[in-house]
Amino acid sequence: MDDDIRIGVLLPVSRAQWGEGGDPRELVGLATRAEELGYDSLWVNDSLLTPRVEALTMLAAAAAVTGRVTLGTAALMPVLRRPVQAAHALASIDLLSGGRLAVAVGAGFPGRFGRPLHEVSGVPWEGRFTRLDETVALWRRLWSEDGPVSFHGTALRFDGVPPQTRPFRPGGPPIWLGGATPAALARTARLYDGWLPYPPAPEQYETGLAELRRVAAEAGRSPDALTPALFVSVLVDDDPDEGRRIMERYSRANYGLPLEELEKIQAVVAGPAGDVVARLRSYVDAGARHLVCRIGTVDFGSQRAQMERIAGLLPVLREPA
Repeated sequence: MDDDIRIGVLLPVSRAQWGEGGDPRELVGLATRAEELGYDSLWVNDSLLTPRVEALTMLAAAAAVTGRVTLGTAALMPVLRRPVQAAHALASIDLLSGGRLAVAVGAGFPGRFGRPLHEVSGVPWEGRFTRLDETVALWRRLWSEDGPVSFHGTALRFDGVPPQTRPFRPGGPPIWLGGATPAALARTARLYDGWLPYPPAPEQYETGLAELRRVAAEAGRSPDALTPALFVSVLVDDDPDEGRRIMERYSRANYGLPLEELEKIQAVVAGPAGDVVARLRSYVDAGARHLVCRIGTVDFGSQRAQMERIAGLLPVLREPA
């Protein structure tokens, strides 16, 4: 891990963020414009519970119109796909993008965004963490081994999988994990290449990162081998009250939650530019090195305007911690 600060933006693939009559083809233009504005990365999230452009389809489209930015999932839900097919799709995107893919994954969490995803996929909720870790281990083997691959885990069992498409990068793209529970931190430290949580307070981030690095060292891994990232919802508005009203609409449209409830579980930053910079810099000071910003608006016009405005903050956000 280097100490550079990188800033990415989440493409609004969910219909809840397109606005009335919004044309999802605008997403391709947003991807192009984000690279022109100097963002370091483009991200998509993943679900089958709300109408949206499918995550890997969006990244394939973005790969064709960009040449520099990292293309990432924040987060991919492997339970929604068959493991070998997902390995093939991810390797293909990494190939087509010239090795620009980063894959953050999640297993879902209790409530409206977790168990229903498993039900629609026909996969048991129980054992989800084991299934996720084994899926990632299978991907890495398929991306690295020449001959037919056999894999015998607790949740996944395969015999003689034919040789698969290799990613652009040897061994495949980096794979990050979200979550900040003790169990999630331990699994990230042992098995993953990066950490993408969304704690509502910088102090929580700092504590979690210290624990992550401690466990990584105990496991014989260099703490610097893991990228510390942050998922955060962002809205810049000169009027603090108006900024919160806009973010309120976003929170209800995307999460079905009032803003005050979302702020209890997720990093949310809204207000004048100076306040936004100070809040994001507090996470940088806590150790975050890759900020994944989800823009808190609900139509394409506001998305584009916010993307432009946040881009103006990139130089100060990238200043060394």
